Amino acid sequence: MGKIISIVNQKGGVGKTTTAVNLAAYLAHLGREVLLVDVDPQANATSGVGIEHEKLEHGIYEAIVGAKTLPEVIKRTLQQRFQIAPATESLAGAGVELVGLEDREFRLHNILQDIKNEYDYVIIDGPPSLGLLTINSLVAADEILIPVQSEYFALEGLGQLLNTISLVQNNLKPNLSIMGAVITMFDKRNALSGAVMNELYQYFPNRIFRTIIPRSVRLAEAPSYGRSILHYDTDSKGAKAYEKLAREILAME
Repeated sequence: MGKIISIVNQKGGVGKTTTAVNLAAYLAHLGREVLLVDVDPQANATSGVGIEHEKLEHGIYEAIVGAKTLPEVIKRTLQQRFQIAPATESLAGAGVELVGLEDREFRLHNILQDIKNEYDYVIIDGPPSLGLLTINSLVAADEILIPVQSEYFALEGLGQLLNTISLVQNNLKPNLSIMGAVITMFDKRNALSGAVMNELYQYFPNRIFRTIIPRSVRLAEAPSYGRSILHYDTDSKGAKAYEKLAREILAME
């Protein structure tokens, strides 16, 4: 059966979508069948793999509300073994519209169960908030990966996210587990980054990935070309870091 990993952090700008796109790309590169599910209304993961979301008639929103089936909205990327359920502008209002739907917290979970066995990994890129779309992203997941920027303010709100995860575990998804936290945008020249890392170990004892994602201009540039770092600059430090992260996750199989 495929594993569903939700990448969540309600704080924006911590490398969440960068991690979702590049982890998915490297898992596919290493021979796994991968589906990336873009549940962020900003649709950055969708554009980050070269799909113009403004031109799409249907996306993950239509699948969540039942207007389309999930296979009807899934698109191929330029990479073998790598597909995406894209986000469109319709997703922006989903947080409000989901409120009145039956099983509103389980909508994403239910549609992913139908296709889960067709993939080795389903990677969910959740929105930078703690609304219903994020709750859906958590309930749908088997495990949660939390990207944390190595800056002091990135730790603010982390306790709130962990509390939300605990509430989901206690009330909606008892077997949901935290895979771990991955440190992003790390600058070894910044002494504060080391201090933040030490504090993170207190939040996640034994659950910090050994791979550290460096701050990288090439990682920042890649989405503007609709490419993962694998296809933009495979020799860059950022590319090597995400390949290492993918291998670290595969070692957990």
